[in-house]
Amino acid sequence: MCGIVGYIGEKQVYPFLIKGLKRLEYRGYDSAGVALLNGDIKLYKCKGKVADLEKITKDQDTKGSIGIGHTRWATHGLPNDVNAHPHFSDSKSIVMIHNGIIENYTALRKTLESRGYTFRSETDSEVLLNLIEDVQKKEKLPLNEAVRIALSEVVGAYAIVLFSKENPDQLIAAKKGSPLVIGISKDEYFLASDATPIVEYTREVVYLEDLEIATISRKEGLKIVTIKNQEITPYIHALELQIEALEKGGYEHFMLKEIYEQPRSIKDSMRGRISEDGSRVALGGIKDYEDKILAARRIIIIACGTSWHAGLVAEYLFEDFARIPVEVEYASEFRYRNPVIYEDDVIIAISQSGETADTLAAIELAKSQGATVIGVCNVVGSSIARATHAGSYTHAGPEIGVASTKAFTAQVTVLTLMALSLGRKKGTLPDQRFNRLVDDLKKIPSKIEKVLKQNDKIERLSKLFFDATNFLYLGRGYSFPVALEGALKLKEISYIHAEGYPAAEMKHGPIALIDEQMPVVVIAPRATHYEKVVSNIQEIKARKGVVISIVTQGDKVVSEIADHCIEVPDTDEALMPLISSVPLQLLSYHIALLRECNVDQPRNLAKSVTVE
Repeated sequence: MCGIVGYIGEKQVYPFLIKGLKRLEYRGYDSAGVALLNGDIKLYKCKGKVADLEKITKDQDTKGSIGIGHTRWATHGLPNDVNAHPHFSDSKSIVMIHNGIIENYTALRKTLESRGYTFRSETDSEVLLNLIEDVQKKEKLPLNEAVRIALSEVVGAYAIVLFSKENPDQLIAAKKGSPLVIGISKDEYFLASDATPIVEYTREVVYLEDLEIATISRKEGLKIVTIKNQEITPYIHALELQIEALEKGGYEHFMLKEIYEQPRSIKDSMRGRISEDGSRVALGGIKDYEDKILAARRIIIIACGTSWHAGLVAEYLFEDFARIPVEVEYASEFRYRNPVIYEDDVIIAISQSGETADTLAAIELAKSQGATVIGVCNVVGSSIARATHAGSYTHAGPEIGVASTKAFTAQVTVLTLMALSLGRKKGTLPDQRFNRLVDDLKKIPSKIEKVLKQNDKIERLSKLFFDATNFLYLGRGYSFPVALEGALKLKEISYIHAEGYPAAEMKHGPIALIDEQMPVVVIAPRATHYEKVVSNIQEIKARKGVVISIVTQGDKVVSEIADHCIEVPDTDEALMPLISSVPLQLLSYHIALLRECNVDQPRNLAKSVTVE
């Protein structure tokens, strides 16, 4: 969500801060700001984009070799210039940026106001900063020690970076429940919410852990202590991220680039996990836990948004291939409803970023009750990757577009491999079907390439429907989660209301909405429930509904009934979500363009939801 950048070294900091904030724009934000130290603290911030910040700093003093920058996604207080970060402390001697939510900020604010502190903004962040200043003044402590003590009084989540004009050679950072990475180079340090702003400057990073406080100075380098003042030896990771992956590569938008990257990202997610002769599927990251998964009472999948839809596909896969009962839970509901969790349950947590706050909290809840937790995420070194017992990376590469595309198909690919491996080991997946599925899975990238060649046709189709106010998406079996995902893509980037339903549920309510103004997208490949889906389409047409259908290549039945058909290559129905989701991504993309929406950064949305 919010984006953090920081720097201390010998170079001018402003260019890094601005470039870093632009790299973090994909996380979603409504205001931006920077603070620089050059004798005195210079603070510039405004509502709007980083480009607006550049305009107000154009003729200002931006010199300094220590500084912090922030893009804010509003939680407490309206998006405006005052609530934008960074924030000054009451005395204006300390400046800070903050991601997260301080839950007890109201009580802390009242206490501080009674001591004479005044507040310029409505944010919880300013309350935390003044608490730090109050502790420092009362106890006459160094700033890093004041931060440590103040944070022990805080309830909530945070990633903070701050500095003081009284100590111009020091940056202080701390985290709990919100990501923060420190890049290390010769005589300089970089800080950011994720590695994207850092990758072109250094390959060596430290991922700050929860309840850790980092003090970074030019003279003494990096020192980390816990909130209980235990010194920590930093573990340095090597970044594998490539700078080219963060550029558009000639595409108009990141989303379009990422849609077209799916043949490669699916190949990368399979690479090394299917034996050369196709007789064996193995995921090294969960090898030591496969027996535990096979013996599980049940698998509980926890996720949010698009990852939740991938989890629904996995429910079909695990129950079909491995005959293990599966429940799919919204992480946000799971963590708050006092769920029944057994020690022989296996939890699979799915997250593109590996930083989703609700999913992380659900993981900790499951671990506290003795369950085994497996992660599926895309970002090496992310919080979920570190919090789970084991897991598998998706290898989709950086996904910058807020609307997830290649991450979804990469997640489904990895989950399919898991289900295949478990089914084979358990003996519930016959050899003949296993071999056919593996063979079909290896062909998925080339089949998606054929779908992508229909981009022009889908673009023309979008011109017929971009002014619709509602869409209905229907599917049965493996196609039901695809219907949900297709509807989500449309509403999050085009702002058209869309709902996904199991096709059989249409008669239990949604059929009342159908008329000639209601486009209905039906995912209707040749599969187990094909004839029933045909009946659903006939029911829609009888009520003058307009039908857009996703059908298997060569289909003769649906193509005669539906108003518009998009053909996709044939494959096993268990693998069809990997193919049938792609034309729905393209349809949403082109409709959003025609509606002049910001495709890569839809309003009110953030790529990584790191607060509740």
